[in-house]
Amino acid sequence: MPSTGVVVLAGTPIGDAEDAPPRLLRLLAEADVVAAEDTRRLRALATRLGVSIGGRVVSYHEHNEAARAAELVEAAEGGATVLVVTDAGMPGVSDPGYRVVRAAIEGGIRATAVPGPSAVLAALALSGLPTDRFCFEGFLPRKAGERRRALQDLAAEQRTMVFFEATHRIADTLTAMAAAFGEDREAAVCRELTKTYEEVKRGGLASLAEWAADGVRGEITVVVAGVVPVAAEAADHVAEVLALVEAGTRLKDAAGEVAERTGVSRRELYEGALAARRAGAGYRDPTSRKEGT
Repeated sequence: MPSTGVVVLAGTPIGDAEDAPPRLLRLLAEADVVAAEDTRRLRALATRLGVSIGGRVVSYHEHNEAARAAELVEAAEGGATVLVVTDAGMPGVSDPGYRVVRAAIEGGIRATAVPGPSAVLAALALSGLPTDRFCFEGFLPRKAGERRRALQDLAAEQRTMVFFEATHRIADTLTAMAAAFGEDREAAVCRELTKTYEEVKRGGLASLAEWAADGVRGEITVVVAGVVPVAAEAADHVAEVLALVEAGTRLKDAAGEVAERTGVSRRELYEGALAARRAGAGYRDPTSRKEGT
């Protein structure tokens, strides 16, 4: 007989307790098991919300996540409602949550979520940067060399990027970002979101790094604009067309192949290749029978 238990991931306030969704309050009181990243912070939150936790409270953090996930799913298999919360924000987003969801899926147990506050989305919305396409990169590597390589891998990313960072590393991270992405790349440093001293500092990466050098306190989320693609010019790709022709491809087909790959006008590539051929001391398409084919 199918289990009636469920695993519920619930977002918790990232600052202002009034942001807690009503379902969170109800589930804190009604859930059979409440798995918390930090049980002391959970009880403090419950006090701020004016709610009494009704079920058994267990710890669920990065050091016991794998083992505890199996226990939580086992409780749900027995019919329990298992509520999973983090210290702040949505479980599974740079916080424990992923493994228990995977275990529930594999065990045929229903998993659902209570949407709630998210530093990622709040920072993205307040950054003033494009929000139509974005990616979340979490925390960058702590070691300088690994961080530099990670940023180099993102140098061509066109989507807006969102990062988390610790206060004692933010200046170094912004400096490394300026080196990898360019000093003038637009960005926003969002700290203490929804809290009393909330601040959003916007500007180029170099200027933000200079600002952060004096120290930045609080919970920090960094939003960085993606690279702006440079429009391809036909002249930049004529050599590719001619190389294909030299290899035996018909000029018309070579222009079409390069156009599909680069987004440049097929006609401009074809005409550019013809012009280059005429200027090249009688260069001809070796696969054509007459000029211009």
